[in-house]
Amino acid sequence: MKYVTRANANVDRVACPWLIKRFVDPEAEFLFVPAADVMATAEREHAIPYDVPNVELGHVDGRCSFESIVRKYQITDPALAELARIVHGADVADDVKITPESAGLSAIARGFALMLGERDQEKIQLESPMYDALYTWCQHKT
Repeated sequence: MKYVTRANANVDRVACPWLIKRFVDPEAEFLFVPAADVMATAEREHAIPYDVPNVELGHVDGRCSFESIVRKYQITDPALAELARIVHGADVADDVKITPESAGLSAIARGFALMLGERDQEKIQLESPMYDALYTWCQHKT
């Protein structure tokens, strides 16, 4: 399956591909396009839009996109629930204090965004081991 979102990914738009590849579809493809082109690209490519306004896999009812994906695909792993709280705090500025780890994840993810700009596929490649490590830490914690 293909997924599409806005280019110049940051926290949620990089964490979501990690989540989808790890727990939903290991063969998933991710497209990053200008914000104005997301819905047209979704239709043309038969892709699922995420982390854009007014979509199921976006910020809905106080959830970030990562949390919406966990909910949509009914993933019940307690360690993933903990990771979702961390990602939420890192992505939603008003909730950065929701977990002690959120501020650190926010700083690291935003650092990757500053360093790599719109090289979104490279962000996924470089940040995925960080999410693997954070998930492993959450498994140990829970």
